[in-house]
Amino acid sequence: MSKRGGSRAEKAVAQFVCALQERNASPHTIKAYSTDLAQFAAYVGRRGWRDINHVLIRSYLSSLYQRGLSKTSVARSLAALRSFYNWLAQDGQVEQNPAALVATPKLPKKLPRVPTVEEVNTVLDSAMPDSSAFAERDQVILELLYGCGIRNSELIGINLYDVRWSQELILVRGKGKKERYVPFGDSAKASLQAYLPARQRILDEARSARAGERALLVNLRGARLTTRSVGRIVKQIAVARGLSPDVHPHTLRHAFGTHMLEEGADLRAIQEMLGHERLSTTQRYTQLTVKHVMEVYDRTHPHANKSGS
Repeated sequence: MSKRGGSRAEKAVAQFVCALQERNASPHTIKAYSTDLAQFAAYVGRRGWRDINHVLIRSYLSSLYQRGLSKTSVARSLAALRSFYNWLAQDGQVEQNPAALVATPKLPKKLPRVPTVEEVNTVLDSAMPDSSAFAERDQVILELLYGCGIRNSELIGINLYDVRWSQELILVRGKGKKERYVPFGDSAKASLQAYLPARQRILDEARSARAGERALLVNLRGARLTTRSVGRIVKQIAVARGLSPDVHPHTLRHAFGTHMLEEGADLRAIQEMLGHERLSTTQRYTQLTVKHVMEVYDRTHPHANKSGS
């Protein structure tokens, strides 16, 4: 709450926080915004709204860097300011949002958390959960995402005739309509063979069978599966098998690249299978693998940790 005789900015921040509480915003958001905006109000002092422009906001963000705040913290402060100014505009106190003219700090890309081989095997080898509406198809989804390392969009684009059974290859259409062949193993082959009769029954029963007759993966109405549906299916099964709720189809693609590299696969071969245009993209997996190797080394090598000797 603002002190009596506080600045215009301080009073407005107090009103904004009250508005957040009335909207039942999360306690975490209210606490973070209150802290960030109180610091901003102290920085601008008794300036009027017309005197607070995007240049001053940039100056304020620079002061945060000088105090040692991380890019993530500065980005959060800017997000708080944008929300604050949107509310001010709705309340009729300002005409424009100067924070919208300030670029968000470029945050470092975080490497995804990759499930271990054991975790993925648990998902693949366990029976489908009761919530699975089409168990045979859902098993194929998991086998192809992890076994072939393909993208979600590539998965749903596979047609029945793209599977080269004799060569154990699948024709995949990647970014920029570039085509490549990816191999599939015995486990994926077995799941595909179990799925195809069930797929045909769906198409025979569905009125819209012609909509999905070319597609390898279809929904219960006989139409081609969507990326959104694949994402929901993967998350549902992964969570049921004890994995993190943030698992999505791309997680299995990352797991494919990381596990292949850990087992000694050539980086160029992985690049080809993943359909990466640049080797530098594939090299991100070496960062994941090196981290894993260091953890194993520190945990198992008898001379790695001398503490207590």
